[in-house]
Amino acid sequence: MTMKGVREPLIGDQKESKGHPWMVYFTTFVAVCGSYEFGACAGYSSPTQYAITNDLGLSLEEYSLFGSILTFGAMIGAITSGPISDFVGRKGAMRVSSAFCFVGWLVIYLSEGPVILDTGRLATGYGMGVFSYVVPVFIAEIAPKDLRGALTTLNQFMIVAGVSVAYIIGTLLSWRTLALTGLIPAVVLILGLFLIPESPRWLAKRGREKDFVAALQILRGIDADISEEAKEIQDYITTSDRLPKSNLLELFQRRYLRSLTIGVGLMLCQQLGGINGVVFYTSSIFELAGFPSTTGTILYACLQVVITGLGAVLIDKAGRKPLLLASGSGLVTGCILTAVAFYLKVQQVSMGAVPALALTGILVYIGSFSIGMGAIPWVVMSEIFPINIKGQAGSIATLVNWFGAWLCSYTFNFLMTWSSYGTFILYAAINVVAILFIVVVVPETKGKSLEQLQAAISA
Repeated sequence: MTMKGVREPLIGDQKESKGHPWMVYFTTFVAVCGSYEFGACAGYSSPTQYAITNDLGLSLEEYSLFGSILTFGAMIGAITSGPISDFVGRKGAMRVSSAFCFVGWLVIYLSEGPVILDTGRLATGYGMGVFSYVVPVFIAEIAPKDLRGALTTLNQFMIVAGVSVAYIIGTLLSWRTLALTGLIPAVVLILGLFLIPESPRWLAKRGREKDFVAALQILRGIDADISEEAKEIQDYITTSDRLPKSNLLELFQRRYLRSLTIGVGLMLCQQLGGINGVVFYTSSIFELAGFPSTTGTILYACLQVVITGLGAVLIDKAGRKPLLLASGSGLVTGCILTAVAFYLKVQQVSMGAVPALALTGILVYIGSFSIGMGAIPWVVMSEIFPINIKGQAGSIATLVNWFGAWLCSYTFNFLMTWSSYGTFILYAAINVVAILFIVVVVPETKGKSLEQLQAAISA
């Protein structure tokens, strides 16, 4: 049975005709400009704190609000990201995000006081929240199954690159000029979206069969035989269309509960293990341990980019679950090393070893996070939700992620005041729980089509 309009291989061609995936690579490159924009937004407040505080006469409380309001914008973006991308398409949602980021950066550039500054920051936060959902979902929906893990991991790689570049060039540029550099990825994305196809799975879900086939053919190559893949997607969409339209309460039905538990659980594992506390306060952790903060932060930024790239190479070979377990084990080790460093400092024992132990602990922690726990929860979230609940379930998972990010960064300073080594023992314990969750609940998703995966999880 062949769908109308699907290109068949030429008669007499016994081998399946394979296209070159260059269009998938180009489409992914355009999409991950959104991830780079996300990183640029997240990395902006760290190198600019001193300059903005001085130029605009902000108090510490006013600057703290400027730093943290980004997360509230992202939570609003997360809540609306699923419905927007279901209604106007994945490309439409990326256009909305880009527009918010573009306007936000201009407002920050022109601001002369805290209210306008915070308004711009809130707008960039909203754009970030939408990007954090729609980019990995779009990439997972366009990628062939053998490239899906690596291409979706590029989302995290570009976020990390955006943060690192903002941090490094932020030491060279004025805060207003740094805000203008945030416009570049937004403009590249807006223009690039005119050159790439929409997600074929979204088009199929909307009943636009001709557009669906055309988009899939463009992505797989003009000579590729897409009949089998197109049929699998259409059959799955037809089956899911027979299911009742999902509302928020229906997400908690038994049929969807496992995928929701996996998606939300991995987001909690990612955020509650302490990553945002470590990231936002890297400099102060190094200073507290007696290690030069600039050297430590540059080492940390470089390591993060390299290891995230390594994770992208390994994910489709090693699989999601082994990398998550290796990552979780490394996070526990990094937390314990850092806790020992702070314990020695508090007890005034072996003080010479404290800076080296703290540096090793933080770098092991960041390296371990980058190889698995940073990217893979987003990869799995983009793979496991059936298309009829993807918007709502993805919004909930993304919202939980941003709430966890806020909670971790908000409580970190209070925890460090209570006990520096106790904080890292607590994070180690949470990461042990995360390992158990991954072992018991999370399935391997490598090498399966989205339709096979979602059918297996919902069964």
